Amino acid sequence: MRAFKRFNSRGFTLIELMIVVAIVGVLAALAIYGVRKYLLNAKTAEARNAVGQMAKDAKTAYERESMGFTVLTGGGSVGASNNLCTSASATIPANKSSIAGAKYQSTAADWDADKATPGKGFTCLKFSVTDPQYYMYEYLNAGSAFSATGYGDLNGDGTTSTFRLAGQVQGGIVFVAPNFEEVTPEE
Repeated sequence: MRAFKRFNSRGFTLIELMIVVAIVGVLAALAIYGVRKYLLNAKTAEARNAVGQMAKDAKTAYERESMGFTVLTGGGSVGASNNLCTSASATIPANKSSIAGAKYQSTAADWDADKATPGKGFTCLKFSVTDPQYYMYEYLNAGSAFSATGYGDLNGDGTTSTFRLAGQVQGGIVFVAPNFEEVTPEE
C-alpha cells in the first residue's frame, strides 16, 4: 500500500501579506485620484462647451444681416449691416452665490430678459442652458469685440474659476480666440 504523505500547513508570511496590502493601497490611491480628476473634468466641460457655444452664436449673429425696417420707395435701397449682439443686461444666474458648491436651474425667462430689445444679450445670441448648471454665464460687447465668460465655484470655498473666450471683428469678419482664458480652472 501506498503511504499518504501529509502536507505541512502552508500559508503566506507576514511580509508577503504586507506587500499585497501595500500594492492594493497604491492602486486604490491612484484610482481615487483618477476618479476625482475625471469628475472635475466633467464639470469644467460644461463651462467650456457653453462658453464656446456663446462665441459661435456671437459669430453667427454677426453674420445675420440687419437692416432698417422702413418701407422703401420705388427705386430706393437700404444698406445691409452686420452687428455684434450688445451686452446681456444680466448674468445668469444673477450672482455667484447661486452656484457656490451647487447647481442652478435657470428658467426660459432668465435667458429672455432682453427679448424686448432687438440685438441684445442672450436672446440675440439665441443661447440658453436648459439643464442645471454649475456656472454663471456672462456675455459682454465692447464695440467691435466681445467676450463670453463662465464663472464657477465648484466646491463652494469662495474661490472662483473663470473660463473666457474672446472675439473681435476685423475687416468685416469675426475672429474668435483659438484658446480659452482659464483662471483657476480646478479651483
